[in-house]
Amino acid sequence: MPAARDETRHVYFPPGRGNRPSSRHPRGARRNRTEPEEPAIATAVLFDVDGTLVDSNYLHVHAWRRAFHELGRTVDSWRVHRAIGKGSGKLLSTLLGDEDAGRVGDRAKDLHSRFYLETADLLRPFDRAPDLVRELAGRGLRVVLATSAGPDELKELRRVLDVDDVVTGIVSGDDVDATKPDPEPVFAALEKAGTAPADTIFVGDAVWDVHAATKAGVRTVSVLSGGVGAAELTDAGAVAVYDDAAALLAGLDDSVLIS
Repeated sequence: MPAARDETRHVYFPPGRGNRPSSRHPRGARRNRTEPEEPAIATAVLFDVDGTLVDSNYLHVHAWRRAFHELGRTVDSWRVHRAIGKGSGKLLSTLLGDEDAGRVGDRAKDLHSRFYLETADLLRPFDRAPDLVRELAGRGLRVVLATSAGPDELKELRRVLDVDDVVTGIVSGDDVDATKPDPEPVFAALEKAGTAPADTIFVGDAVWDVHAATKAGVRTVSVLSGGVGAAELTDAGAVAVYDDAAALLAGLDDSVLIS
């Protein structure tokens, strides 16, 4: 007889002072040493989309691998995954080097987009992800989606999330010149939200999200659903790490998003 699935969800905090977790969480919760003693209460939440709200990271990995194969480039899948979350230009420079990325970059981007969109029927929101967005908006927080996706990819992400009616705004790759880990996407999202960095939380799945938000003066809450480990995210500066959107929703009242 197969073992019962463990539905327990966890939350992790780096060492430091701060609020303690709810008893719903079986592991101790700790806060980052770099978090302010009395941080401002958030009035806006900025969400990364790929890997945070939508289960798409590994579709991106596969699409990039196919693109590289088509171009006669060999790039290990794990290296591709490590670069997911960067803008496509930075991803290509990381994986191919600046010179080769300059030669084949445009073709690689076109191929990636084509192969990714071929798998669009596999896209799905993570468990309770739309509910998390709607709950935050229902509590009066301004919610902005911030993604590096282009128009065609963004259309699919919006379709599967189905939260356009409650978000304050959306920032896409077409809205910025520089991509994560540059802070420009976060600044653009802050402008959409109309809030100050200290009053805002960024929720993402990659270290590049944390780096970009930190440079913009915004605290980051991370999720593990993109495939990056908790230790790496907290070392990058995340003030808390949750398993996924569902875990964040379950612990929302005790999170930095609310308290």
